[in-house]
Amino acid sequence: MPRSQCEIDFVLTWVNGDDPDWRAARERFPVPGGADVRPERYRDWGWLRWWLRGVERFAPWVRCVHLVAAGALPDWLDTAHPKLHIVRHEDILPPEALPCFNGNALEVNLHRIPGLTEQFVYFNDDMLLLRPTAPEDFFRDGKPRDMLAAQPVIANPDNPVMSSILLNDSLVISRHFRKREVMRRNTGRWWHVGYPLKYFGYNLLETAFPQYTGFYTVHGPSPLLRRSFEELWDLEPEPLRATTARRFRSAADVTQYLFREWEKQRGNFVPANVERDLLYFEADDVSRACAAVRARKRKMICINDTGRLSDFAAARTALEGAFAAVLPEASSFEAAP
Repeated sequence: MPRSQCEIDFVLTWVNGDDPDWRAARERFPVPGGADVRPERYRDWGWLRWWLRGVERFAPWVRCVHLVAAGALPDWLDTAHPKLHIVRHEDILPPEALPCFNGNALEVNLHRIPGLTEQFVYFNDDMLLLRPTAPEDFFRDGKPRDMLAAQPVIANPDNPVMSSILLNDSLVISRHFRKREVMRRNTGRWWHVGYPLKYFGYNLLETAFPQYTGFYTVHGPSPLLRRSFEELWDLEPEPLRATTARRFRSAADVTQYLFREWEKQRGNFVPANVERDLLYFEADDVSRACAAVRARKRKMICINDTGRLSDFAAARTALEGAFAAVLPEASSFEAAP
């Protein structure tokens, strides 16, 4: 495989929700009914510093970090670092879509990042590294390392927008794949012996339904291929353009999970139990999340802000203390004081 295809970049979307200029820009635009503008979509936990420390210590093999950012960047960040590429929204979105406050719009346009490698791993800033990783944790032989399971879309009254979005992804997939044919053709990838037991239960249940009902996707770093984006933009421009045009997150959007699922339905992935490398917590479970960070039992952790916190400031302080304990040394991404 050519060297350019073996290299792997990391992509991180980040917003400084406390930046007064960014907040003023957002307030200039009326929010459409039903849009998801909950505070947890934008508030900054201060995790960028620990994310970069983790990348430098535990993934030194990464070619480049593309930081897709809105708002003022932290004063401590060395924006001239040779492995750091600051990507502004105008670098990947058309002028009519700016300013953008919709993470989905950014995610479906990640392939437009200048200089992005064919293989890349997409992170939200609540997904951090805790132990050494290798390229093979994300890609093998040029294919994403992932898990395949079907699961009905859950009607979640606490997050109704996401329920609709996940169904939208499934509808796009259903226009290009026949579920039972895919399950027969890729039997070993649906019933891989290394998957968690619950996957077998999900997939067994799904054999009863002839149509796609949804997908179970691990809530962690996403191994993605740039050509998946290019192909789907050619085949399905309408939902992707419509998502790009929406300034705020909407129930009519599609997500980056669409591109991840696209390769899985094609059978173009290496089946593996990626949950063995990942810990998942909701941010309101602060004490357990802090203990997990300090214990470093897995390579990666996701601490998802669900909006149920009673004291955000206390939770942020506690989690920053935990990350500081395991990543105490400044990275080269931090400018000298």
